[in-house]
Amino acid sequence: MANTPQSKKRARQNERRYAVNKARRSRIRTYLRSVEEAIASGDQEAAISALRAAQPELMRGVTKGVLHKNTASRKMSRLSSRVKALSA
Repeated sequence: MANTPQSKKRARQNERRYAVNKARRSRIRTYLRSVEEAIASGDQEAAISALRAAQPELMRGVTKGVLHKNTASRKMSRLSSRVKALSA
């Protein structure tokens, strides 16, 4: 348990940041899920539009410190290759 005023303040800040980051992660996952569902349905147009909507969310997660840059890049790369494979 936090004892000093500084550690009590840090605990409060950590709780707030945790809530914000959790919401941001959830939002990113929702966008990724929409891309996955579009790929599963086989609709390339829907998948492309969902992917275009998901990309800025992923990159925003990187700038806000929720995701590592390489993780977001890997996810984008894998999703885009799967969307591209729908045309074949």
